[in-house]
Amino acid sequence: MMDWKLPRQGACRCGRVKITVSAAPLVTMACHCTGCQKMSSSAYSLSAAIPAEGFAVTEGEPVIGGLHGADAHHYFCSHCMSWMFTKAEGMDWFVNVRPTLLEGAGDFAPYIETWVGEKLPFAETGAVKSYEALPPMEDYEGLMKEFREWG
Repeated sequence: MMDWKLPRQGACRCGRVKITVSAAPLVTMACHCTGCQKMSSSAYSLSAAIPAEGFAVTEGEPVIGGLHGADAHHYFCSHCMSWMFTKAEGMDWFVNVRPTLLEGAGDFAPYIETWVGEKLPFAETGAVKSYEALPPMEDYEGLMKEFREWG
């Protein structure tokens, strides 16, 4: 089991919005969906699913950006527009944090990759598990257990 060296501090590109993570991730992910490609301006986005009680915005006021729908709320710094975290509607027990904003970002290698059906041909993540779209909901408990043993 990995020593996550908690708490970890993080910030957007300009440093106006700061976050703290005080709980180990439930799982780490890379998403290849075209939406994440566009929002991250990259081949994929990285996420660490952090238990909600282990996440805090400690400075600044993030704003909702990206999609403004009911399913997911993507939070950005209003000044530098860094995509910082996402909260899924109806799943308020975790927050998907962009781990590259955190100290020691190299510790957050993706365990799973999703939406590989939309991935760019050159994009490789090194993830242990791959899914054509999202894993079935009933698989997440097992994935989180496997992640704890892997990390």
